Amino acid sequence: MAGWTIESPQRLTLDAPVTRLDVRLISGRLNVVATDGPTRIDVTQVGRRPVLIDHTDGRLSLRQERGRGWSDVLRWFRMIHRYPRVDVSIAVPADVLADLDLVAGSLVASGLRRQTTVNVVAGQITLMGLRGSTSAKITSGPVEALGVRGDLTLETVSGEVILADSAADRVRAQTVSGSITCDLDNPRRSEIRLTTISGSITVRVREDSDLAVRLNTASGRITSGFPQLHTSTFPLPSSEGVLGAGEGKLWASATSGSIALLARAVDDDGEELP
Repeated sequence: MAGWTIESPQRLTLDAPVTRLDVRLISGRLNVVATDGPTRIDVTQVGRRPVLIDHTDGRLSLRQERGRGWSDVLRWFRMIHRYPRVDVSIAVPADVLADLDLVAGSLVASGLRRQTTVNVVAGQITLMGLRGSTSAKITSGPVEALGVRGDLTLETVSGEVILADSAADRVRAQTVSGSITCDLDNPRRSEIRLTTISGSITVRVREDSDLAVRLNTASGRITSGFPQLHTSTFPLPSSEGVLGAGEGKLWASATSGSIALLARAVDDDGEELP
């Protein structure tokens, strides 16, 4: 067991193995990246509350102490802008189980390949090159996923969802107030479900995709770059059909907003990503 209390900028290197990463920070920037080398922690800025680090039985924990009652929680949100921000970068093995929590600020996770859970209250989330199972939730702000594989869940209450250069096996993207934009790499055998209450949905897939498609909106317009789909306006705007062999599924629903399905030309080499 090893522990540190970080009250000023400091860099740590851990020789012992890390199999799980738990982070609980209040305000600032958190960057988690996969590495082939030893685990490294780089704290370049510290706020009023020190960063407490613990490494026990393969579990690496970073946290800042928080208040215990609702009055403290409300005070955080009223005063969060007054807290000096922390700036923490962590390099860990790609196969760690990662649970990342930030109250306010920017969170970036890249290269992790097993299971990653991300929660931010206010700020932004960026996910790059993740594999395995990934879940990201944010209350206020955008979430962006680039080059993600495996199972992916993206949720925001007020903010935009962007998914690009990805071929996830299963995608769940949901917003209450905000748009969803997806650019998908040949989603054969994938299951993609997109839902927004107040916002638009834009999806671009390769023109040779194999998808069973169903698009629905309560009050909005549906446009499609695929003539194979049948579009109807009664009783509500909808569009359904099968692209290619229909091995995958694309379902998109908007309560108040439009849906656009765009066709992307196949790359010249016609190769799928590994």
